[in-house]
Amino acid sequence: MAVPKRKMSRSNTRSRRSQWKTTAPTLVVCSNRNCREQKLPHTICPSCGTYDGRQIARPA
Repeated sequence: MAVPKRKMSRSNTRSRRSQWKTTAPTLVVCSNRNCREQKLPHTICPSCGTYDGRQIARPA
């Protein structure tokens, strides 16, 4: 296993850690014409229960 030979400086450590950012999730509009709620892509709509134009689950 690789072990560093020298201590990493504070500026290098902080520069590396600055890349760890959170991003807002991508939202899409539900394809159901009656619903049109925002939802995560490739998931069942939580409000109407449809996916790809098919009724998959009961609406919440």
